[in-house]
Amino acid sequence: MFVEKYKWGQGKDTRLWSSVAIALITAIGCWRLYDRLQATLDVTQTISLWISTVVPLGIFAIMAGVLYWLVNKPTVADFLIAAEGELKKVSFSSKQEIAVSTFVVIIVVILMAVMLGAADFCFNLFFADVIGI
Repeated sequence: MFVEKYKWGQGKDTRLWSSVAIALITAIGCWRLYDRLQATLDVTQTISLWISTVVPLGIFAIMAGVLYWLVNKPTVADFLIAAEGELKKVSFSSKQEIAVSTFVVIIVVILMAVMLGAADFCFNLFFADVIGI
């Protein structure tokens, strides 16, 4: 039951990259734990070296098993399969559309900055005359 693969041919990319991301996060956490254990324990002793090495490896192995179980759990697997199906329906913009949209955004930001700067300058002049600063 634990090694049974649920709908293994479907949702390959989503399962793969989700697993890679979670495994990478786990590996970084285990590496940090290894560094902490090395700094805390007296690494000159053999038992301390074993503890600082085996504990992070054991945690990583357990998380790998949990991750394998999780991507084969029917509810999670069906969600990942559906998510990949929806992502295949998305139409992404072309390079030209992105370049034009970016140019429009930059122009609007510059115009807004100029307009706000002019309004600030006018208010500054007006209140300087009224208050007499």
